[in-house]
Amino acid sequence: MTAPKKTVARRPDDKPFDFNLDAVPCEVDLTPFVFVHEGRRWTMQHLQELNIMPLIAAAQNGDAAAMLGAFREALGKEWPEFERKGLPQWKLQPLFDAYSKHCGMAPGESPASSDS
Repeated sequence: MTAPKKTVARRPDDKPFDFNLDAVPCEVDLTPFVFVHEGRRWTMQHLQELNIMPLIAAAQNGDAAAMLGAFREALGKEWPEFERKGLPQWKLQPLFDAYSKHCGMAPGESPASSDS
């Protein structure tokens, strides 16, 4: 006696996927955030445009790490120079608050938090 063959459900040819993430439109204005520090203009990508994966990893190490992770991602190629210039701790929260406000985030909301 042989075991019955398992049937494998197959996706119809006219439905190659269940959800097209590539077709999801962005519903916010992604204007970059520009600020001045040490006499230089710095440009940060909008929070909604950042890769979420490094932000989640940084957020696991606390609020300060989450803010720095967001800055690192948002500044992109400018990050090494920004890091060399340094940032006094007392300026970290005001900069993050201004950036968050520009990006439409609620005060105190982590960049890796969800909208739900």
